[in-house]
Amino acid sequence: MALPGPLNRYLLLMAQEHLEFRLPEIKSLLSLFGGQFTTSQETYGKSPFWILNIPSEDIARNLMKRTVCAKSIFELWGHGKSPEELYGSLKNYPVEKMVPFLHSDSTYKIKIHTFNKTLTQEEKVKRIDALEFLPFEGKVNLKKPQHIFSILEDYGLDPNCIPENPHNIYFGRWIADGQRELIESYSVKKRHFIGNTSMDAGLSFIMANHGKVKENDIVFDPFVGTGKASRKNQKWRGPDENIRANLRQYGLEKYYLDVLVSDASKPSWRKGTYFDAIITDPPYGIRESTRRTGSQKEVPKGMEKCPESHVPVSFSYHLSDMFSDLLNFAAETLVLGGRLVYWLPVYTPEYTEEMVPWHPCLMLISNCEQKLSSHTSRRLITMEKVKKFENRDQYSHLLSDQFLPYQGHNSFREKYFSGVTKRIAKEEKSSQE
Repeated sequence: MALPGPLNRYLLLMAQEHLEFRLPEIKSLLSLFGGQFTTSQETYGKSPFWILNIPSEDIARNLMKRTVCAKSIFELWGHGKSPEELYGSLKNYPVEKMVPFLHSDSTYKIKIHTFNKTLTQEEKVKRIDALEFLPFEGKVNLKKPQHIFSILEDYGLDPNCIPENPHNIYFGRWIADGQRELIESYSVKKRHFIGNTSMDAGLSFIMANHGKVKENDIVFDPFVGTGKASRKNQKWRGPDENIRANLRQYGLEKYYLDVLVSDASKPSWRKGTYFDAIITDPPYGIRESTRRTGSQKEVPKGMEKCPESHVPVSFSYHLSDMFSDLLNFAAETLVLGGRLVYWLPVYTPEYTEEMVPWHPCLMLISNCEQKLSSHTSRRLITMEKVKKFENRDQYSHLLSDQFLPYQGHNSFREKYFSGVTKRIAKEEKSSQE
């Protein structure tokens, strides 16, 4: 274990995927494990190298047990923009922090990692030999070393303009790897039962991390998707075509509570705070329709309760109403500090931040974009409950200046297909020329 200190510097090696989602994920996980996101680095942008100040190695390890946005974390011993700066930085690193990992009874190896450039074996050996001033007393073991050290070089983001020398060079002790392999092992392609809109595995893990889900939490998905019940004139699902079977496939069946078939627009829960997190992907009206039960006509007296075989009448459920209902439900049923994580579809040319639904009981934590097409995207919205729900909060959004802007979501389907039609027409015209 590294010696405790007020501010231990660590280097995160990030994956170059879902760039907007990385910072909120790391911040959420650090908060979950008792840390706080602090750094001296001015900006992150698209860089895969992040320098963080983390209170302890235990928090760093816990972070890596959950993150799918980070590849590895290192205890940072030195950093510079040139080899000379790096060596000077290493010479200033406290020797007492190095000694526990360099003593004569230890084994080690040194690895080279470069971003946006490939080095020859000769160049790698030269860089390792240049570190002979460090007090290594142990033996080299390339197969099963007790300690792994890494030189990491950053050659920028442009593959068409690779500099001769790196922009930044880092040296550190490897601590742990992230959970990137879970994206492949939980891939939708390997799942027994999928639907039209089954969520990508990587994004599913990101949603759970943004929601700060931890052991023994109760998590609710009001639009669970592949948990659809059978409908009239449809065959029953097979024994392996349900949510429980999917969890069983991954050895997670013990975490399954139940599935409730109901109309998300109508209250079906008693008053109370039940959930630690609500994580969901509402229908956008593209692959899955947005409808609610009910009728424009007056319901005859005595028909409030229907027989089980009854197929209810439904009518259009506007996206703005759906999100208002979702936020009200979250405000009412989440515990204080609980999080709501959901996807908001937007028509990109008209999008503004004012279109993001709000609620007086919920604070916006993050807003991350995933491009769907040239004219549409969806945004992962994370909100945290910061205020106890009161009845007057239910309709407060109607008085907000933001209410009218996000009513524009109601025409998302028409705008989506309008863009598709224009693209097809453009492609047909190009093929004829």
